[in-house]
Amino acid sequence: MNSPETPDHRPSRSERPAAGGGVAAPTLAPDAHNPSGRTFLGQPGPLANLFSVELWERFSFYGMQGILAIYMYFAVADGGLGIDESAALGIVGAYGGSVYLFSILGALVSDRLLGAERTLLGSAVMIMLGHIALALVPGIPGLMAGLLLVGVGSGGLKSTAATLVGSLYSRDDPRRDAGFSIYYMGINIGGLLGPLITGFAQQQWGFHLGFGLAAIGMAVGLTQYVLTRKGLPESVHAVPDPLPRRQYPLWAGLGAGAVMLVLVLALTGVLNAHNLATVVAALAVLGAIAIFALLLTSKKLDPEERSRVVSFIPLFVGTAAFFALFQQQFTVITLYSDTRLDREVLGWEMPISWVQSFNPFFIIVLAPLFAALWTKLGPRQPGTPRKFGVGIILMGSAFLLFLPMASVVSVPVLWIAMIMMVATIGELWLSPVGLSLATKLAPRAYPVMMMALYNLAVALGTSLSGALATFYSSETEVAYFGALGAITISIGLVMLMIAKPVGRGMRGVR
Repeated sequence: MNSPETPDHRPSRSERPAAGGGVAAPTLAPDAHNPSGRTFLGQPGPLANLFSVELWERFSFYGMQGILAIYMYFAVADGGLGIDESAALGIVGAYGGSVYLFSILGALVSDRLLGAERTLLGSAVMIMLGHIALALVPGIPGLMAGLLLVGVGSGGLKSTAATLVGSLYSRDDPRRDAGFSIYYMGINIGGLLGPLITGFAQQQWGFHLGFGLAAIGMAVGLTQYVLTRKGLPESVHAVPDPLPRRQYPLWAGLGAGAVMLVLVLALTGVLNAHNLATVVAALAVLGAIAIFALLLTSKKLDPEERSRVVSFIPLFVGTAAFFALFQQQFTVITLYSDTRLDREVLGWEMPISWVQSFNPFFIIVLAPLFAALWTKLGPRQPGTPRKFGVGIILMGSAFLLFLPMASVVSVPVLWIAMIMMVATIGELWLSPVGLSLATKLAPRAYPVMMMALYNLAVALGTSLSGALATFYSSETEVAYFGALGAITISIGLVMLMIAKPVGRGMRGVR
């Protein structure tokens, strides 16, 4: 994500005496991007704070999500809520998709009401309160309050954290990409440790302690952030496009009306656990149609920009198709790990949620290799549409790898590890380049709208992962994995077939 507009400014360097005499390595002097002058691994000092808060936020988010589905469908006698399995998986998918919908709301609040820094702080507090609700409030009320607070908070944090990282650098700062790489490493470290620790706690002492550890993790990150937030640049405290005060009542009324509508639909049974994922998917589709229509009919776009928007349509579909399968690690694969996996190691049973740590582990191991590969290939690397096609095909292939184990009573853990490795390789072909592409294709007049479209594609795919999960059972396993794998591979092949015209439509953007 790009940083706010700033004058071209190259940080000055100063030298200080070394402890043993002579001159130490140069350090960055304070400037508008790094007012404290501190450094962290050669980067602006505040990156350490943002790295930490994002690590702990992802620890709490994935730690909670790792045990969420089984908390809902486990019997009450086993510490769960006794919700029907298909409904529980649908709720997980709907919740995951809503986080990306709420990220658009978070961006609006940041840009028009509070500014990026205060939005991030408020979002982090909401996340912590949500985990506390899951840990301390029993039954369905605790589940509803917890998911709502964590969902809205995660959406707000997702839409602002990367903006704060970008604010630490001028546009031409050569350290920028390395800084984001360090930041994203924090995301994956949190995603790796969260399911491991909360899953172990849940297995040994119960669900509520697992949720409590997620709350503690978020509290640690929030405490450090509050103590060191003064080191951030002044620009992150500003509101880029303040909402006029005369419009406050209008938007407050619209928000209250939306909340009342949801409550009425829920109380009348129109909106329920079984169709929640489908409703979130429909909202994502309607939002995407509205944004595409706005962009393609706007007179502010020149022909080149309009062509780029059109070229993003098949990439939007491809992103949704990829995440519809990839995000099933929190729905179907969680259930599969519980009922079909042999998790016993030397007489000890591995927690169900540990399977969800395979993906961040493979990201940490493989991401540097992919970065080196693309750097080595340079202009000879495949264009983005071809990368999308390969990533989608790999994701479909991962689902087909379930089929050889269909007749096996207890599937080895290493088999699911192999499946997740293939899925992760697919993610590395598609997800990072998709996020970058959304910013490159954005029209000048609507710089945020393309990122909103990317988030809507992920929201659509994630909610579909819950809606599709309702069709899974041990009896339908072969048909389920076979059909979804084959359909997804077909979508990837179509993407490869149209790669050239889509690339031409991108008008010079790779």
